[in-house]
Amino acid sequence: MNTNDLNNIPLWNLDSLFASIDSAEYKAAVNETETLRKTCEEFLETADRFTREANSNFDFAQWLKTYLETEDKLIASAQTLSAYAYIVYSTDTTNTEYINNLSKIDELKNNIHQLEIKFSAILVSHQIYLEEFYNRFPEYAEYKFLLEEILEESKHLMSPAEEKLAGELSRTGGNAWGLLQEQIISNLHDENGKTFNEIRNDAFSNDPAVRKEAWAKEINLLSQNRIAIAAALNNLKGETVSLNKRRRWNTALDRSLFTSRLSRKTLEAMISVIEDSLPEWRKYWQKKAQLLKEAGTTASTSSQKGIAFYDLFAPLPSKNSSSTGTENSLLTKEWSFSDAKEYIIKEYNSFSKKMGDFAKQAFESGWIDAKVRPGKVGGAYDEDFPKGHQSRILTNFTGTFSDIITLAHELGHAFHFSCMKNKPAAFFSYPMTLAETASTFAETIVKQDMIATCSDEDKLKMIETDLQDASQVLVDILCRFYFEQSVFEKRSEGELNADDFCQLMKDAQERSYGDGLNEERHEYMWAVKSHYYSTDFDFYNYPYAFGQLFASGLYALYKKEGTSFAEKYCTILSNTGSMSCENLCLQAGFDITKKDFWQNAINMYMEEIKEFCK
Repeated sequence: MNTNDLNNIPLWNLDSLFASIDSAEYKAAVNETETLRKTCEEFLETADRFTREANSNFDFAQWLKTYLETEDKLIASAQTLSAYAYIVYSTDTTNTEYINNLSKIDELKNNIHQLEIKFSAILVSHQIYLEEFYNRFPEYAEYKFLLEEILEESKHLMSPAEEKLAGELSRTGGNAWGLLQEQIISNLHDENGKTFNEIRNDAFSNDPAVRKEAWAKEINLLSQNRIAIAAALNNLKGETVSLNKRRRWNTALDRSLFTSRLSRKTLEAMISVIEDSLPEWRKYWQKKAQLLKEAGTTASTSSQKGIAFYDLFAPLPSKNSSSTGTENSLLTKEWSFSDAKEYIIKEYNSFSKKMGDFAKQAFESGWIDAKVRPGKVGGAYDEDFPKGHQSRILTNFTGTFSDIITLAHELGHAFHFSCMKNKPAAFFSYPMTLAETASTFAETIVKQDMIATCSDEDKLKMIETDLQDASQVLVDILCRFYFEQSVFEKRSEGELNADDFCQLMKDAQERSYGDGLNEERHEYMWAVKSHYYSTDFDFYNYPYAFGQLFASGLYALYKKEGTSFAEKYCTILSNTGSMSCENLCLQAGFDITKKDFWQNAINMYMEEIKEFCK
């Protein structure tokens, strides 16, 4: 990238938020948030006192209205402060003032969380007055979903003393076991000092020998630490099984589905469609294995048709090396930031003017920080601010094809927030199942246009890249789902060790990948994925598949309905925080409890597999 292009990569403008963490406005916002927190605390103490005294003069409906009004201001203010504290830190991670400020805001957020627990108890003891509340204050009808969700969750809580003890013990129990796995993995390295994550990144290498060597090293390092990592997973899942019994959850999956606002019927419909598609995915891997063998770009000597685990992310060989480095190749061209801006606005506009105008606003209002520099975090994210209902997007732009996809993805998140502009702050939070909808949808718009307009060789590579990504989010996620199901079943019967986990992983890989893989597999994937080691969210897997297929299902509806779908799409996004996944979709006119929706969603990938294998 030339000097002029580098100079045109933007930093974001934060003037409409705060001048700095030392500014009078920022300090006033912190004080205001603390005042709102104390006000909410006083409201809760008043309600608790009236409850204990059985005072008949307590007007719960009026109290609830006032509390929700104040709480909404608190949520908006706290979210703005939290987002600002993080974004300034993320571009200057060695700044001790930013680190200390982040810690202070985290403490404030923890104190606010305690209010939620107290509010739940008040709501439970006064739930008979909720109908009166809705009748007197019909403008709060939308809150019915959130309040009923709190009441339902309260049925799965232990006593306050037990919940407090469980939280305290978790710091040296489940959370500590999860941290142990993280520390072991982050400190693994080979004999040359190459870190575990660097070794895993070699899975994308152009050199087949490097890919295979990295796979062998990875398995060797994990096997050397199998006892400690297995102990972490065994004990963490054991704690979950015990707590779920005490909290009256029938299974860990039931708890996960509740958190995801998803019904078991919907999950089963989606899983069934993915399972039906497995033979096609296996054809894709077998075809890729064939192409790699024909080009001599695999280190596998297996006689089986399936692909080696270490070749799943292998780049496709070029048929004509002279064509791949040209400026006409979307995959290999060097994009300037202005090119990226024009391209994404054009693609967003192809869906709707509203979406295109939003992207233009984000670019021109200084909402994007894309310049790579020391002290800045890697990767990309979107942070949303209730103050002024605006967003900020961080990326690390280097001019590659993947940077365009990343930018489109994060702008999709920001567009999602823009569609919620007229909602109270209480509805800005939505489940993981719906969190990736807008970003994946935006990404799909860009990818599908690129596939339709690029050269034949680029088209094959782009289809393969899309299938590679989708197969991880669908088939590998299904594998993880199978594995975790079997772990909970076996752990409820007794202790598990490394051999048990390896066998359960081999079984899960056979059920999902089948003969799409050859015998060179990875029985230690249970030790790698940090998602298995979360105490807050079990089955940290199927929401990814839901998000991918839900977005592609919406894209299929868009291709069927045309531009008229754009308004419906924005309505869906605006309601993601205020109803279940099923009701959200029924309101938009389709039923996700039926296989038809999911089949239409996955058909796009089935067509890509046909194109790839022909």
